[in-house]
Formats: sequence, C-alpha cells, structure tokens
Amino acid sequence: MKQWRKRGVVLVMALSLAMASLAGCGTADPEETLVTIGDTQVPFGVVNYFARMQQARYESYYASMMGMTGEAFWEQDTTGDDSKKQSYEEMVKEGVMGDIEQLYLIRQHAEEYGVTLSEEEETAIEEAAKQFVADNAQEARDVVSGEEKYVKEYLTLMAIENKMAPLMMEGVDEDVSDEEAAQKAMEYVYVAYSKQDESGNSVDLSDEEKESLKADVQATLDKLKSGDVEFEDAATELGVSVQTATFDKDSYAPNADLIKAADALEKEGDWTDLVEIERGIYVARLTSLLDREATDTKKTSIVEQRKNEQFSNLVDTWKEETTITVNDGLWKKVSFTKQGVTIKDTTATE
Repeated sequence: MKQWRKRGVVLVMALSLAMASLAGCGTADPEETLVTIGDTQVPFGVVNYFARMQQARYESYYASMMGMTGEAFWEQDTTGDDSKKQSYEEMVKEGVMGDIEQLYLIRQHAEEYGVTLSEEEETAIEEAAKQFVADNAQEARDVVSGEEKYVKEYLTLMAIENKMAPLMMEGVDEDVSDEEAAQKAMEYVYVAYSKQDESGNSVDLSDEEKESLKADVQATLDKLKSGDVEFEDAATELGVSVQTATFDKDSYAPNADLIKAADALEKEGDWTDLVEIERGIYVARLTSLLDREATDTKKTSIVEQRKNEQFSNLVDTWKEETTITVNDGLWKKVSFTKQGVTIKDTTATE
C-alpha cells in the first residue's frame, strides 16, 4: 500500500479539460460497480474520474515536457527490463486502484477517529464540483465521468483522508538520536574525462589523455594532503570548482563510490584517494563528522518516515481484514492510450 501523500483540499482544482480521441474505446455504465471494498460498491464513474484526473496531469506535464504524444507516453516501458515490462498506463492504473482502495478503507474507519466533514468543507466541495461541471462540455464530462456526484465523491474521499492521516500517525516515537541521524559533510571536486573541441562540443579524452589527467589530479591531491595548496586554488588550476555535500553511508549522491570513500575517513580534514569512475575522477575532503543542520533535517525526515510507515501499516491491516474484488473486464475499459485527456486551464477555488 502506498504511503499517504497530502492531497489538495483547501485549494480544490477546477480543471478545464481537452479530449483527444486516439481510437475507439469501450464505454461503460458509470453506475456499474467496478470495485467492491467490504460492503461498499464503488461505481465505475468514481474510479474513472479519479483515473482520468491522474491521466490529465501526466499528459499535461510529463508527456509535453518529454515532447511526446499521450499515446506514445502511455505505451513506454517503466522498468527497462524486457522480462517484466510495465507500461506507464499499467503503472498509473495500478496506483489509481491502490489509491481508491486506500481512500475507501480510510473513510470506512473515519467514525472510529471521530472524523467528519464540516458544513463549510462540504459546501466548498459542492461548489468545486459544480464549477468543474460548468467548466467542461458534456462530451468531456462523458469521457471522464465528470458529473457532479462523482466529482463530489472524489473530493470528499480526499478531504476525509487529509483529516484522518494526522490522527492515524499519532503516537509515533519522535525521539531520534544524533547517532541514528548523523550526517557528515565534505568538500569535493569532479574532473571529467572530457574536453571541448573547436566547435565547443564535449568530446571524450583518449586513453593517453586520461592517464595524463589522472597523473595531474594525483599530483594536485599530493599537494593538498601536504598542505602546499588551498583546495579552491587547486580546483581552479584543474578548471573545476569545489562542491559541498552532506551524507551518510546510505547516500548515493553525488556518486556512490565517492560516498563510500568519504564515509571511510576517520578524521575531519582527511582526504580520500582518487575516486575514479568511468567518466572522471572525484577527490574529497571530510569537513565534518556531524553536520548539525543536516543531522537535524535528517531527524525530521526519520520521524516523517516513521509516521508514514505507521499510516501505511494501518491501511495494510485494514486491507487484509477486508474483502476487495475488482471487475477487471470493466477496469480494462479505462484506456489512456485510446483516449487522451489533458488540462487546458487550471484555476484555484477556495
């Protein structure tokens, strides 16, 4: 089950949608039950609306950013593994169904936490649903099941989850020691195995040039270790700049091999050896065994992770206790590749 991700409720988005029919796709009765969660029968209209809102966001931002048609975007493989391919459409639809199950399970347990929606919240949801209907033509609403009752249900589920989540996370141990959260700090340079040609294009160095550059960097490192040159000056001579980073043993940026070498240093001021990777060389100096600001930030992150784990585990428990059935044949009628949906305009409604 996915962790809780705060959903916008105070600012409810009224979306103006554009339809791009790419091929004929099956239609469905919006009142037909698509998924049954315990005693709750969830109609096709609610799930389709949820799915189409996700589709619209992906097509409006990610597909356009990547310069692709919606159809091409949804058919892309997300795994990079031919033995277990999963398209973007399959991935997003899987997430949508997981979210639907989570939202309804949370609402089914809201009474246990004393959670209800205020009259003001219900009014805001109703007004946002009406605005959606007003902003979109009947043709668009038919595609996304965008009738008022389905929009209201969608927004109500999200509003309840937003009120439930903090209560479901209560009681988490917020005591995190320095040892558990410790973050170190370093300064480093990266010297690439490349150069610019006469046209300003980046080209790889030859093997001989790589060996020569490596020898130069090693000579510079020797001077740094002996204190004969300042790091900034040495970096300038190499044509690079000094960067900073905080890390622990589980970090992987800027480079996992560099992190491993820096983490092995025992004293502040110690230098790594040359850390050679395929496309260049790193050199780093440990500047702090316990960076206070980064460590405190990590403590906050650890507490948030504990809260999300408690939230997720609670939802998983409810799911295990609940019979859930999905009408797979009906769910297949929601096709992103056959029916495009994008956002034409977005306005925020209080």
